[in-house]
Amino acid sequence: MDGNRNTDEKASFWKKNSKTVPGRPSPKKDVKAAQRSKTTANTSFQDFQESVSDAWELDDDDFCVISDTKISKKVSESAALNVLNRHRNKTEGQSQIAGVSSDFPVDDEIEGFRSRFPGRPQPMKGSNINSNEDCESKLDRFQALLLDSPNINELCQLSWSGIPVKVRPITWRLLSGYLPVNLERRQGVLERKRKDYWSLVKQYYDTERDETYQDTYHQIHIDVPRMNPSIPLFQQNTVQRMFERILFIWAIRHPASGYVQGINDLVTPFYVVFLQENLPDSQPFETFKVDDLSKEQRDIIEADSFWCLSKFLDGIQDNYVFAQLGIQRKVNQLKELIQRVDNALHKHLIQHNVDYLQFSFRWLNNLLTRELPLRCTIRLWDTYLAESDSFALFQLYVCAAFLLHWREMLLRENDFQGLMILLQNLPTQKWTGSHISMMVAEAYRLKVIFADAPNHLQNNSGDS
Repeated sequence: MDGNRNTDEKASFWKKNSKTVPGRPSPKKDVKAAQRSKTTANTSFQDFQESVSDAWELDDDDFCVISDTKISKKVSESAALNVLNRHRNKTEGQSQIAGVSSDFPVDDEIEGFRSRFPGRPQPMKGSNINSNEDCESKLDRFQALLLDSPNINELCQLSWSGIPVKVRPITWRLLSGYLPVNLERRQGVLERKRKDYWSLVKQYYDTERDETYQDTYHQIHIDVPRMNPSIPLFQQNTVQRMFERILFIWAIRHPASGYVQGINDLVTPFYVVFLQENLPDSQPFETFKVDDLSKEQRDIIEADSFWCLSKFLDGIQDNYVFAQLGIQRKVNQLKELIQRVDNALHKHLIQHNVDYLQFSFRWLNNLLTRELPLRCTIRLWDTYLAESDSFALFQLYVCAAFLLHWREMLLRENDFQGLMILLQNLPTQKWTGSHISMMVAEAYRLKVIFADAPNHLQNNSGDS
């Protein structure tokens, strides 16, 4: 029975004609894509900015439906090529992105990361991806785009390779579908959604809690003080109470999963980004005293963090239902993927009794927030939000690229204990946004090869 189930799982993920292969277009779309390719050969991404309707539909939470079509493929293709071309040409320049001292500098480690993967996408003939790089900064382009109701496709493309700190809060709200694209609707919707959040707090948190929810509150109350112990910001009582309310109300509104340990880490990027909106440019968020903000400012940060978290988690809801089946499925997919792309590394882990579940469960559950510095997590989420609803699939390839980055170090470890210590304490402390940019570009490459062509490198699939 188990053997049959494993065979079925593999077939469902990789078999070319399977409808459940993630990231692959339907057969009808394949035909259309083939027809389009005949007429668009030798062109670049000039057709990227297709017009999209600015009408956004309202659901129960009045969130914006960004697009009825899958935008992430063109977004990822253009942005990933942009990142790789920058590294290939070793261009240098100043960056506006937090934690990056230069515009994608190439150091020895990143260059090794780049050269380790053969078959990277090549720039298409006539490509003008970098045509505006020398005439205006990235921040200028964001500000110009955000002046009016922006084209979401264009905003996603620009955001995929990182968002400047100054415009990150409004961009995240837009990409989350929390902030309306239509400029005239924004203030009214924000006021109403923030009021709705505080009504929920008053109804469920500020009253005597139902016995059903007491265990949920107790677990949250234990987990929140453990978050980011090395960052003083998160040890402040005011901040911890804000996180408790966010997580408790989210759990109440999502009874299918309730609160699951690890979701607390996913509030952090949103909270920091919206906090930075209220800080002077030179003020580091790590040591800022939140009590110095007005109550109105704190209330806005908390409500916006809640709603954006809610929208973000909608795409990975099955990760947190009973038995966390979504994560278990992704762990199996990651194992299959590494077996195909680097069978030597896969065999090395298996021969030393390292189960993928032992290290990748945390990566998938916490979206790498515990493996990366917070500045890098925020940069990674620029890309995740630009991927829209497809980020849940894309995250699998990010984890694969992350694991492959440590290949040489892992192969030097020759026992289970050494491998597990390394995998649970990977040396990312000095990582910057440029490392994340290369990692997501390689993740995109893996996605193109394996999600869109699942029989690729199939000759190794029989090994274990």
